[in-house]
Amino acid sequence: MTHQFIDRSNGNVITETMLGDRMVAFMYSKLWESVPSLFNAVTSARMTRVLGYLRYDCRFNDHRMDIKRLADQLGIDLVECLPPVSSIKTLRQLFERKIRYWDARPMEKAPRQVVSPADARILVGSLDDMALLPIKGKFFDYPELLGAPHYHEYKLFNGGDVAIFRLTPDKYHYNHVPVSGRVLNVYDVDGVFHACNPGAVVCAVTPFSKNRRVVTIIDTDVPEGTKVGRVAMVEVVAMMIGDIRQCYSRYLYDDPQDIKVGMWLEKGCPKSLYRPGSSTTILLFEKNRVQFAKDILTNLYRCDVNSRFSLGFGRPLVETDVRVRSQIAEAKQTT
Repeated sequence: MTHQFIDRSNGNVITETMLGDRMVAFMYSKLWESVPSLFNAVTSARMTRVLGYLRYDCRFNDHRMDIKRLADQLGIDLVECLPPVSSIKTLRQLFERKIRYWDARPMEKAPRQVVSPADARILVGSLDDMALLPIKGKFFDYPELLGAPHYHEYKLFNGGDVAIFRLTPDKYHYNHVPVSGRVLNVYDVDGVFHACNPGAVVCAVTPFSKNRRVVTIIDTDVPEGTKVGRVAMVEVVAMMIGDIRQCYSRYLYDDPQDIKVGMWLEKGCPKSLYRPGSSTTILLFEKNRVQFAKDILTNLYRCDVNSRFSLGFGRPLVETDVRVRSQIAEAKQTT
C-alpha cells in the first residue's frame, strides 16, 4: 500500500518513497510472528550497529558523482549544506550533514510560538482519552515512554497534547530546540530498535515506548521562556540509528555541549544529532497550554489521502511535512 502525506508549503498530496519498505514489511509480517527470536536479534543494538555501518560507512568508487546522484534521487538540496559537498565521502556524512539553517530554515521572532524540532512529517493528538484523537496506546504507552521510574515526570503531562515528528532517511538529521526554557531533567531510557516506517508502527505495539530514547524536560514558564508550561522532548532511535548525540550550540554549530540539568536552551538552536536513518522525535505538552497550527489540524483529518496510519488505526490520521524551526503551535491564551 502507498503512503501519502501533505506538503505544508503548497497543500499538495505527496506519495512517499519508502526506502527498505520490502525488508520492513517482511520483518513485521513474517519474522515478527513466525521467528520471534530472529526478529529480536534484528532489532537489537548490535544488529543496528552492523546494518548502520554496512549502509552508511562504506565508501563509493566515485564519491562526488555518487553522492550527487543519491542526493538528487532523495531530493536533498546540497546548496544549503555545510561544509562543501566535496568533503562528503560516505552516506553517513551525507545524512549527518549540517545546513545553513539560519538562512535555509528561517524562524519567526514570536516568543510564544512552538517550532518544529526537525525536518519531519508531523502528527498531533492528545493524551486525553476523551479528546478527538487520543494517540497514546497506538504509537506509545504514555508512562512507559518517559520511563517507568519517572512517575513524577509523566504525571506532569496527564491529559496534555502530543506532537510526533517522523524523520525519513533523506531528512536533515539535527534536532533543534522547539521552545525556550531551562532543563529540569534529562535522562536515557534503554530499549530496542524498531523501524519507524509507518507500516512497522501500525504492526508493532506502542513501538516508540519500546525503542531506546533520550528524554529532556524543559520548563518554559521562566523569564524569556516560551510560556507553554513544561515540555518533554523525547528523541527516539530506530533501526540503523545507533546513537543520539547531544550537541547543543547557542550560535550556529559552534562549541557543541551536552545537555545538563539547569542549562538554558534557546528556541531554534541545534540540540542533538541522530546518527543516520529514520527516527522519531516526540513533544509532550501540559494540558491546555498549546494550540496546534490550523493547517496541521485540518490535514490530520483529510479523507482523500492514502495514509497507512489511517488504514492501520481505522480513522483519518494524515501527516504534514514540516520544516525545522517552522511554527507548529502557540501558547493558549489564559483567562
